[in-house]
Amino acid sequence: MEEPNELLGSLTKRKSNAMRKVKLQIQMSIDGYVARPNGEADWMTWVPDDQFFQFINSLIDSSDTILLGRKMADGFVSHWENTVRNNPDHPFAKKMVDTPKVVFTKTLDKSTWNNTILAKGDLAEEIANLKNQDGKDIIVYGGAGFVSSLINEGLRYTSSHETIDFGNFNSNYNFRLHPVYISYTYFK
Repeated sequence: MEEPNELLGSLTKRKSNAMRKVKLQIQMSIDGYVARPNGEADWMTWVPDDQFFQFINSLIDSSDTILLGRKMADGFVSHWENTVRNNPDHPFAKKMVDTPKVVFTKTLDKSTWNNTILAKGDLAEEIANLKNQDGKDIIVYGGAGFVSSLINEGLRYTSSHETIDFGNFNSNYNFRLHPVYISYTYFK
């Protein structure tokens, strides 16, 4: 496991001329749900085509930091590490494992994941600090509670794939809508 100070150092040494953007990529049902009541994502339909793969790869290729909420981090990190372990030639999984991750948490004192550091401060300040570092863009994969916290900090959505205002900095909001309708009655 990379030491937090080494990882933080690699995050701060990147060179770029422009302020980094924060991008959100989230899987969502057509009626606005991102998970079933206990967090299951088994409702997602996966019929990706070349255009979808190009889009997803462009998001991670233009980013050099992944942001995650604590609740999503364990499943996310372990999924991609297991994918690489079982299929070392999987190029996307390797990108997901190799890209440094910042996990936002109020409860953890130490990261147990490889290539990951914890952010425990004020959410808006932590995001602003990351954006002001040199480097490529920053990608947020979730989870839902973390995304809600980002929105509560001032994220204002205009439309998919367009620039939006997130407090004092611009961000991109990217949706992958699934043709699944999960009605409110399903959750009763």
